[in-house]
Amino acid sequence: MACILKRKTIVVIGFAVAFLVVIIARLTNEVNFPLMLSCFGQSSVQWMPFSYTQKRHLRAHYGYLNVKNQEPLQLECDLCAIISNSGQMTEQKVGSEIDQASCIWRMNNAPTKGYEEDVGKRTTIRVVSHTSVPLLLKNADYFFKETNSTIYVIWGPFRNMRKDGSGIVYNMLKKTVDSYPEAKIYVTTEKRMSYCDEIFKKETGKDRIQSGSYLSTGWFTLILAMDACYRIHVYGMINDTYCKSEGFRKVPYHYYEPGRSECDEYFLHENAPYGGHRFITEKKVFAEWSKKHTITFTHPNWTLS
Repeated sequence: MACILKRKTIVVIGFAVAFLVVIIARLTNEVNFPLMLSCFGQSSVQWMPFSYTQKRHLRAHYGYLNVKNQEPLQLECDLCAIISNSGQMTEQKVGSEIDQASCIWRMNNAPTKGYEEDVGKRTTIRVVSHTSVPLLLKNADYFFKETNSTIYVIWGPFRNMRKDGSGIVYNMLKKTVDSYPEAKIYVTTEKRMSYCDEIFKKETGKDRIQSGSYLSTGWFTLILAMDACYRIHVYGMINDTYCKSEGFRKVPYHYYEPGRSECDEYFLHENAPYGGHRFITEKKVFAEWSKKHTITFTHPNWTLS
């Protein structure tokens, strides 16, 4: 009788252990596992289950269409690293950290070759202004052949992106896809462009066109990233007060070329009566967005109230 009871006890314990293992396995594969860790005093853990990227279905973004087949962009990432083109990236030596992100975002024609130690070497998605497309085409073999796994999202006004044969930039992209069939090139739809203008007016109270403003590539990048990314880490972007702070770091506007200092460029654009990027105004908006989304700004660090 004692042996039977002992055997039943072992079986019950075995079932209990197996059940517990299943529960733990389920929890470790859920998105909210980091939240569970925070209950045990681990709120700063930057961790995401390995299987998370395998389980999640790619999200379709209908405001961005493939030049080749007109299919919408499908993209969803856990941790996104967005790398600024700013000279702030010089001597930061965060390349290896950046390369560990799930998706790595770059803008316009910012290079990685020769700058890997500071900016990393991987590129998942590159958001490009219509004005920077010719700069990519100057080194087309590199951008569209050597790095053909990169997704390119091109934004621009309807006059340059129209598909009826009159869109100068769109025609360039069509020829590029013909020459590099594996290139993943998407264009921002007219509706999406209008949406980005509406967001600017909503956030600033100013009509973009009437105020003589041009949106920056950073603006389009953040808007898409907030749709596609679970978390965002922005490297090398300065905030709206940086250039008026004591002891700010004087660096060139771009880390990969000499030129006017970053702060001089910011003030020039912010105060231009027409045709300027409102970089400082945009940074104020980005700070507000970081209160609603999981966005971190470092190198330099942002102090958010």
